[in-house]
Amino acid sequence: MSSVQYAAVTGHDHSATLLAALCGLAAAGDALAAPTATPVPTACDVPDFATVLFPAARASSQARAYWLNRRLLQWPGVVPEGRFRLYHSASGRIVANKGSRVAGADAALALDVFDRKTPEAVVRRFRFVDDGVVLAVNASDLAKLPALLKQQLVLVHEDDAGMVLDATSLQIAGMLDNLYADAEATPDLGISVSRDATGFKLWAPTARAVSVCLYDSGHGAAVAREAMRWDAVTGIWSAQTPADMSGRYYTYLIDVFVPGTGIVRNRVTDPYSISLTTDSQRSYIADLAAPALKPEGWDATPVPDKVVAQTDMVIYELHVRDFSIDDATVSAANRGKYLAFTERDSNGMRHLRALADAGLTDVHLLPVFDFASVPEAGCVTPRIAGDANGDSQQTAVTATANRDCFNWGYDPYHFNAPEGSYASDAADGATRVREFRAMVMALHRAGLRVGMDVVYNHTTASGQREQSVLDRIVPGYYHRLDANGVVERSTCCDNTATENLMMGKLMIDSAVSWATQYRIDSFRFDLMGHQPRTVMEQLKRRVDAATGREIQLIGEGWNFGEVADGARFVQASQRSLNGSGIGTFSDRARDAIRGGGPGDHGEALIADQGYINGLVYDRNALADRGRPRSELLHAVDLVRVGLAGSLRDYVMTAQDGTRKTLWQIDYKGQPAGYASQPGEVVNYVENHDNQTLFDINAFKLPRAASREDRVRVQVLGMALNAFSQGVAYFHAGIDTLRSKSLDRNSFDSGDWFNRLDWSYQDNHFGTGLPRKEDNGADWALMRPLLADSEIKPTPREIAFTRDAFRDLLRIRASSTLFRLRTAEDVAQRLRFLNTGPDQNPVLIAGHLDGADYPGAAFREILYLINVDKHAQSLLLPSERHKRYVLHPVHRAEGAADLRPRQAARYNADTGRFIVPPRTAVAYVVQ
Repeated sequence: MSSVQYAAVTGHDHSATLLAALCGLAAAGDALAAPTATPVPTACDVPDFATVLFPAARASSQARAYWLNRRLLQWPGVVPEGRFRLYHSASGRIVANKGSRVAGADAALALDVFDRKTPEAVVRRFRFVDDGVVLAVNASDLAKLPALLKQQLVLVHEDDAGMVLDATSLQIAGMLDNLYADAEATPDLGISVSRDATGFKLWAPTARAVSVCLYDSGHGAAVAREAMRWDAVTGIWSAQTPADMSGRYYTYLIDVFVPGTGIVRNRVTDPYSISLTTDSQRSYIADLAAPALKPEGWDATPVPDKVVAQTDMVIYELHVRDFSIDDATVSAANRGKYLAFTERDSNGMRHLRALADAGLTDVHLLPVFDFASVPEAGCVTPRIAGDANGDSQQTAVTATANRDCFNWGYDPYHFNAPEGSYASDAADGATRVREFRAMVMALHRAGLRVGMDVVYNHTTASGQREQSVLDRIVPGYYHRLDANGVVERSTCCDNTATENLMMGKLMIDSAVSWATQYRIDSFRFDLMGHQPRTVMEQLKRRVDAATGREIQLIGEGWNFGEVADGARFVQASQRSLNGSGIGTFSDRARDAIRGGGPGDHGEALIADQGYINGLVYDRNALADRGRPRSELLHAVDLVRVGLAGSLRDYVMTAQDGTRKTLWQIDYKGQPAGYASQPGEVVNYVENHDNQTLFDINAFKLPRAASREDRVRVQVLGMALNAFSQGVAYFHAGIDTLRSKSLDRNSFDSGDWFNRLDWSYQDNHFGTGLPRKEDNGADWALMRPLLADSEIKPTPREIAFTRDAFRDLLRIRASSTLFRLRTAEDVAQRLRFLNTGPDQNPVLIAGHLDGADYPGAAFREILYLINVDKHAQSLLLPSERHKRYVLHPVHRAEGAADLRPRQAARYNADTGRFIVPPRTAVAYVVQ
């Protein structure tokens, strides 16, 4: 709408009739033109992504009342006295000031106080809503609701004289889910392409008009605009063109009332976009099954058959750009891109193949869907130099953080489309699809399954911001709102509400698309505890059915925020997912092994040592000299919890000598054991979050620790993870002593602090102080560490760690006893020796019984892990007269660690074992 048109309209009566006619005219748009027709100037081409057609008279968008279903509303804190009206205005002109009568409304619905029992399903869904009056729409008014939902709505509490006592907007998710429940079954939201037609479908039940803008390319004016048709049953708008428009682009124009803003015409991309042009400005039209979108060999390349049970998974978490940006053996054009994985002879791919040969099953990619934080054209790489403990490096990184080529990518823009900055040509929607598939195919050919880190718990934006896709289509629906209607941000960004029907559907449809169209083998869900368990279980059923194979699901099951402790629904969190088969990351052993917690700052970073870096037995300079032995005993109990898969019902002898289930062992006020089955636990000691294992050990180990000891402590952490029941998860570079120069949060720290070196020459410790934003308060502690050249490893230590890790993978792969399938298996076949109050706490002994167990390979396995810097002797009478020998991996000619072969001893007559310093060793009985 031009400014002249706007002035003409606003200078006259803002009646519903006038506005409806005006919006209807705009929605009809231009007649569909052939894709090659001369572009016609339309609303598709205005420079602004949003145009306010009519500003709202009521500035507040506060929404304190809940529309529970099509009939019932609830207003917390309001008593059932006086009268209640639902006012509506097609032009958004309602003014409802306390003490005055409502002005600017077209009309109102009278609401009755509902004095009967609220349906149980409604009570259950809205359990978090505070008490207040429940109101009912009259049966005679129900048919009016679909039209009224497209207007401004204000719920008003009046006195008997019609004066406003209170007024609020409404949270409408419950109403929309009830009224348009049939939309969930729609299989083809987004685009559908056939030989002679292209279809578009968009769920936008509150929109008053929708049209699709069509473009020949990712830039230039629209060639056509097609009005879309409204389906009152589903709330879906649809259009179909009589041609295959593959290779072209589109956006939607949506006229919709936005609370607090007014009637807005939003130009927005499709939330179901399968691909986009540069910086996600336009959605791409294609059939993903088209041969042109498949790299050669795509249909014939099989998925590696390496995972029979979820506990078989051994995962390497990897960032696409980190993988190759610093690898000189990758062609310059492909560094940091999808296609780097197709260069079979690069150092990076040689590294991954070696891991696959040793027993790695999955590479999990940090976000590779379309995210908002990296410019897809013209991103920059700063020039960086400085002292080992200087701040010039972080200054340069921070200065370009919003323009550089790096980010972890946890800021979703479009869930179903590949990220463009990793493609060779972000402007071409087809390129990123082909190259993403080429990456997956290359990894499959290397013997590795491909997992994907997905972030459905939040979006990069909400409201009327340009990168807000969902909220500009159905305002107030897709995001979780607080009691005032403000978007919750407990996940750091704008939280989505997957408990709402169509947001849950979007998440499920998206996962199905990745699994079927890109052959993704498993998913890692960011902050999965913010999703309902029921929706995650539905997703699991859908992806398995769609692919005809099992797609493994794991995720972060942290319990916090507005959904904590089941406040809104049964969460997909650690304690709420038991029995589901979905895995959650366990922080129990992680914290005990590393020491402290992920939020530590100040001297606690050094003083709070962990099991492998000196707790009580090898105190550093800041450690409390009075810290009792009981803390070490409790830590080793938590490490055993991890080794037993954090199973709630597993029984072991605790530090006090009593037999306890893992559920009864304390972890920071919570049960240490929480899972029902071992496949429901993901064990890890390092991932992309927080300091790397090398860096946390740089804080916590005594400064005098030698390079060799630092390396051996790293291997101990990896060994505890490799020997644990459940899914084994490792951060890329843990096997090359990866350092981020002590950075605790490198999500926006650029390539400099996130580099990987597949030439094994440098781990990048001492490459400058990390970013001030997240680390500045601890710089004084960091400076002397980063300047200490004795902490930084040489290529010799890096190579040792690399090879020791591969040996650990071989040991885990050698027997299903390290990958037991059920809780019953773990209970029957795993027992811990050297437990209770009289134990030697620096030495863990775990025995695995392989009798008649499929894939066990050995009749018995005994693993011993000595975390002390001194050799330890352990007498185990129960193991006398057994024919223990070192595991074949230890005995192999090329074994990385010679200590087991040279210094480990077993006396069969007495059952005594000698375990070398800081060594993990496995014995077997054939």
